Amino acid sequence: PGRGAKRRLSIVNLRIGIPGMALAAALAGTLLAAESPTWKAGTARANITPTQPLWMAGYASRTNPATGKEMDLWIKALALEDARGHRAVILSGDVLGFTRTLHQRTCAALKQRFALEPDQVLLAASHTHSGPVLAGALYDIYPLDAAQKDLIEKYTADLEARIVQTASAALTALAPARLTAGQGVAGFAVNRRNNPEPEVPRRLADGTLQGPVDHAVPVLAVYAPDGGLKAVLFGYACHNTVMDYYRWSGDYAGFAQRALERSHPEATALFFIGCGGDQNPLPRHQLEQAERYGLMLAAAVEETLRTPAPTLSPRLETALEMVELNLGPAPTEAELEKLAADSTPYQRRWATRLLADLKAGRPFIRTYPFPVQAWRLGGQQALIALGGEPVVDWALLCKQQFGPRTWVAGYCNDVMNYLPSQRVLQEDKPPLAQPRWGYEGALATIVYGLPAWRWADDVEERVTAGIRHVMAWPPGVSRPHRAEPQTP
Repeated sequence: PGRGAKRRLSIVNLRIGIPGMALAAALAGTLLAAESPTWKAGTARANITPTQPLWMAGYASRTNPATGKEMDLWIKALALEDARGHRAVILSGDVLGFTRTLHQRTCAALKQRFALEPDQVLLAASHTHSGPVLAGALYDIYPLDAAQKDLIEKYTADLEARIVQTASAALTALAPARLTAGQGVAGFAVNRRNNPEPEVPRRLADGTLQGPVDHAVPVLAVYAPDGGLKAVLFGYACHNTVMDYYRWSGDYAGFAQRALERSHPEATALFFIGCGGDQNPLPRHQLEQAERYGLMLAAAVEETLRTPAPTLSPRLETALEMVELNLGPAPTEAELEKLAADSTPYQRRWATRLLADLKAGRPFIRTYPFPVQAWRLGGQQALIALGGEPVVDWALLCKQQFGPRTWVAGYCNDVMNYLPSQRVLQEDKPPLAQPRWGYEGALATIVYGLPAWRWADDVEERVTAGIRHVMAWPPGVSRPHRAEPQTP
């Protein structure tokens, strides 16, 4: 208690009898509870559903813009402040992936308004494949004309403003809160590299699914002083790709959040996708499957909320490193000339664009700044946030090193390519042992527009070094943001 509380207690305890002593004890407990260190939390949201017929992100096979809406798309914010006044805000959005430009501009705006450093800001994309294309992202895979690009640019500018406004509203709404951390289980994610999609129903029935998975459901619960649920942040390591139609939708993650908010009308539900780069919700493609998986995930969160969990002490540490990743071999002019005549439209567009760069004398980038972030809550619960689309090996590696209850989020701050482990990178180098391999560790660089066939062989070494660095900072010490690339 503060000095004022001590003074008030001493006055109450002067020359009183037994009933007065009982009253004093009760009053002391109230004052102690009221003035003990606590978290503060604030939430906010904004509707980001496009009002124009924009092109949809995620599937190169689509042939036209969106034609309708299954559910609204959202940007949601959860702001936290610990007992020392250290703040952070996580923003969860129904987009395929936030770009580096959006992250940089958001961080700059929040630093100006609230003095937040980039390590205190976390953008988590739900990776829905039923959201809009954003400016400068994956342009090679869509047949975009000038009019569509103009609409996309305008939408992205509006999205940027809404992100900053939503984060600002959550930070402004900070109020006393209690935090708990738990973990549930949901079993619908399937390793798509090891289980051909047509065989999944039979393998499910036979219990013969193969390959690594991470079925954990991390749950951060935020309670108001009266005990009501104020917010729940939860995650799952699985592609958000049940649907491939032409209607705006948050997919299974959208259904899960909607179910939780209907069950807890005063709460905000926020989703982050884990290391699901090689994990699919299978079987899929039917709307009832998207809703079913969402309800399964919501049920796992609800069960975790029902399980008693210790309160996290009001202490928050944040760290962010930009790790310089090397790109692998660049395509030669001859290779690009061949692909420029390929029958696959997105490969033609990629090759044609890179050929134009070569002929104009514009050198290909050979490295990329990759975001690695870590938050530690209560001195014990770690949330590691990686950029790109990490395969499930990354979650398993982090849990092996830092403990089984470590939370690992992917698709954070910048989604520029898949993030293969060393195992997947080697599996996807020719000659392929399985004909369906080759995407996560190699071909995805074409989809994302990078001027290389894959990451360099040291990708796992460099990212692992970055993770160790952000996780090694002493608890209780405020860490300065380091933007320069880190090498092992």
